[in-house]
Amino acid sequence: MSFLRILFVLAGAGTMALAQTNNPVEVRRLSLQEAVQLALTNNLDLQIDRYNPQIALYTLNGAYGGYDPTWNISGQHDHSENGSRLLAGGFTIPGSQSDDNTFSSGINGVSPIGTTYSLQGNVTDTYGKSAGNTFENTFASSSFTIDQPLMKNFWIDNNRLNIRVAKNRVKYSELQLKLQIMQTVTTLEQAYYDLIYNRENVLVQQKAVELAERLVMENKKRLEVGALAPLDLQSAEAQAASSRAAVISAKSQLGTQERLVKLLITDRYTEWANIPLEPTGSLNSPAPVLNLQDSWSRGLADRPDLLQAKLDVERQGIRLKYDRNQLLPELDAFGSYGYNGSGREFSDTLFEVQLTDRRFYTYGGKISMPLLNLAARNAYKSDKATGQQLVLSVKKLEQTIMTQIDNDIGTIRANYDQVQATRAAREYQEAALDAEQKKLNSGKSTTYNVLLVQRDLTNARGAEIQALDTYNKSLSQLSLDEGSTLERLGINFEVK
Repeated sequence: MSFLRILFVLAGAGTMALAQTNNPVEVRRLSLQEAVQLALTNNLDLQIDRYNPQIALYTLNGAYGGYDPTWNISGQHDHSENGSRLLAGGFTIPGSQSDDNTFSSGINGVSPIGTTYSLQGNVTDTYGKSAGNTFENTFASSSFTIDQPLMKNFWIDNNRLNIRVAKNRVKYSELQLKLQIMQTVTTLEQAYYDLIYNRENVLVQQKAVELAERLVMENKKRLEVGALAPLDLQSAEAQAASSRAAVISAKSQLGTQERLVKLLITDRYTEWANIPLEPTGSLNSPAPVLNLQDSWSRGLADRPDLLQAKLDVERQGIRLKYDRNQLLPELDAFGSYGYNGSGREFSDTLFEVQLTDRRFYTYGGKISMPLLNLAARNAYKSDKATGQQLVLSVKKLEQTIMTQIDNDIGTIRANYDQVQATRAAREYQEAALDAEQKKLNSGKSTTYNVLLVQRDLTNARGAEIQALDTYNKSLSQLSLDEGSTLERLGINFEVK
């Protein structure tokens, strides 16, 4: 039996997660490391895929069943009668009857080198009447028979083909599980960054409400002293209402994102459904350290899907070796060896067999082959073409991986520049709003101008956190396309 062992190296993560789960709180604070730990343990997709290596191992063990010896035992009774016959001259041949009791037992099977063998023992007890006389005879034999292929089915046969393919599929299933873990963790990581963005976006929209409501209060004071037209107050109130609607929309998006994260980290959704999530991480923008050649090397060495494609080529090579062997003539050497015994009583017969002085043996060879052998020839040609096709598929996947990584690096650089640009824009809009507010206080600006700048600041803040979210997700995508996700997050993947 196989089992999957996944280690996530994170000091205290498991204890913290358990303690917070067992002690209900209004808000569940969650780090990215804790979220990954929960997903590795509880994600239903991973729980389902964990069975695949185990199933593949059972299939491999089952393939060895082709070498299981078969034991058989049988018993049979035969009865026959012949009536009397009248010959010319009035001479009569009396009738006869006989009974046979036959018992046989044996073991037969196939060895790992293709030898078929059989160990057999037979006992036949014959009794009856003939010509008015009773008779009884017992015959027994024991023998050992082998048949050894020398050409076809010598280097590889159907059993060895199935075993080698099953071993290949065990490795394939392990890589499939690894790929599923990488994809699930990447999806979770990106969902976690989106969760941070959605929470930050709620704060941005709430700040917009604060700015709009503060402007409404200031405009009311100015209206009371006659320093402001009523229309300006209505404009500010309309902006405040619009900002409050934006908060409602942002909170709705946050709820949707929380549910997505919960779906990825738990198999008991009802226990998490009403618990708000608060990510403890932040959207950072470290300068990227990128090397295209190193990334290509990692991708071509570590990508599970590429390794799976190479295993497909290897499997086809195994099948092609079998097909090539099937083109050969069937040349077999065979032989048998055993002992006979007979007597009136069963004990006498067995005694003679034990004396081993009535031995028999045979040996020889045989050769056979279809005259055209069309089935084997075309199977070989078909599988050879399939193998060439799979090799080209590997080459295509390698180029696809290199293109993906190249695109990822270009995207990361562009996203990093976008982060810098949106940060500068947000800083400018904060300074612009402060300046415009001062102008309004001194009577050199209008409420309309302040509303425009407030709106621009809200948009700039939203654009900045959106750029940070996109940048962090692009780093995560590069790790997935390189095949380095587990290494980057400290996940030790091991199947035993």
